[in-house]
Amino acid sequence: MKGRKIMAEDIGIDLGTANVLVSVTGKGVVLNEPSVVAVDTKTNKVLAVGKEAYEMVGRTPGNIKAIRPLKDGVISDFDVTESMLTYFINKLNVKKVVSKPKVMICAPTNITNIERKAIIEAAQKAVGGEVFIEEEPKVAAIGAGMNIFEPTGSMVIDIGGGTSDIAVVSLGDIVASESLKVAGDVMNRDIVEYLKRNHNIVIGEHTAENIKKEIGTADLDVSEIKEMKVRGRDSVTGMPSSITISNKEIAEALHGTISTIINGAKSVLETIPPELAADIIDRGVMLTGGGSMLTDIDTVISSALTVPVIISDDPLENVAKGAGALLDHMDKEAPKANKKRFSFFGNNN
Repeated sequence: MKGRKIMAEDIGIDLGTANVLVSVTGKGVVLNEPSVVAVDTKTNKVLAVGKEAYEMVGRTPGNIKAIRPLKDGVISDFDVTESMLTYFINKLNVKKVVSKPKVMICAPTNITNIERKAIIEAAQKAVGGEVFIEEEPKVAAIGAGMNIFEPTGSMVIDIGGGTSDIAVVSLGDIVASESLKVAGDVMNRDIVEYLKRNHNIVIGEHTAENIKKEIGTADLDVSEIKEMKVRGRDSVTGMPSSITISNKEIAEALHGTISTIINGAKSVLETIPPELAADIIDRGVMLTGGGSMLTDIDTVISSALTVPVIISDDPLENVAKGAGALLDHMDKEAPKANKKRFSFFGNNN
């Protein structure tokens, strides 16, 4: 209709080290692709982004480099991050002619002001419009269905690719938190190092990820032994080789990383008021993020913390869903607040 303003759809982005997920208001999560960009080092031209680039990891010729532009949940390569975000947003075709979308990007709790500005600048160049930064564990809790705006303590452990973010939330804000640079990517490295050290076999990132998904477990005392054949390169002879490994071995490989996450959760619990600790005993801990899909990790954490631990229904999508829910909440509440920004949104300055 002539003269009608074309409204943009607001966008929530989980800018993860391993994957980028995008939610659009009214549609839910519409994109989930690896945070990888393939670049021709001779021309600096972007050749592939997302799934297509991920398939190139470890398989590219010398002049093509598969880059992960995010490290430990923050931007390590600004230009490549901007190219990646631009590609994903253009793929969704959510930008409109007149009105620009609001964008909410989720980040670890301990990012610096410099890192915050880098994320905002990359998003503004890629999408345009107003950009908000929000803390991942708080957004993940909302995406998992927790009501964080009650005067009651809620605890979430979000185990992503680059960071594990742990937080206790009450009345819409974080009471205590810790962000650990120990998560899914470190678990993969644990498996790679274990196999090289104990079996003299060298494997790649893809293989380690598959092992973790197929037979990975957090429980050292597994009740049922599962085995898997693994192919790689013999570290002594340099020749192709294959071995059979068990889930008990993978539990041993991951034990140090799991213990670090548990100790981080304990340190957060030790700092909160007793009333909130009582709430968490009653309500339990919400486990989210890709790392929560590791077999038995909920029972291992529950035993260590002596509180119930629940895995969310959609752990991979909770942050993106929560970002979309917050944007929707902001739109609905804005008229009541005379369009003023709420305290629970990070500013874009």
